[in-house]
Amino acid sequence: MKKSEITPIDVVKFFLKLQNADSDSGDVITNLKAQKLLYYAQGVSLAKTNKALFEDDFVAWQHGPVIPALYDELKTFGRSQIDLPDDLDLDKFSNEQMDILISVYKTYGQFSAWKLRDMTHKEAPWKNVNINEIITKQSIKEFFSSQFSTAAA
Repeated sequence: MKKSEITPIDVVKFFLKLQNADSDSGDVITNLKAQKLLYYAQGVSLAKTNKALFEDDFVAWQHGPVIPALYDELKTFGRSQIDLPDDLDLDKFSNEQMDILISVYKTYGQFSAWKLRDMTHKEAPWKNVNINEIITKQSIKEFFSSQFSTAAA
């Protein structure tokens, strides 16, 4: 049976579930932090599996990579913790996808939204496009693949 397609909101709910299970999770997950965690999750997935977690594209906004439709869906929370219903269907995710999301959360979830924002501003996928341009999945894949090959060297 084919798994249902994962959406960015599914990934946000997955990260919120991880945060709720982790008493030492640090900063709350706001819209800004969620966007950056999704960006890193997409990058790791593309680099390690050659597959996107979700189809939505990131756009270069002033504060880093953003999925505009997700931003619109979450903007009612402002700068506060995202509070979504806990109705996540974990069956949508493969074990490999869950492993990637857990790894990304353990690596990047500890950082504040602004620290993550600053990190993305130093990275080629965001730096190499103009504001409001799409950050291609190919550029994200190339950047993250180079990060992993550097780390393994």
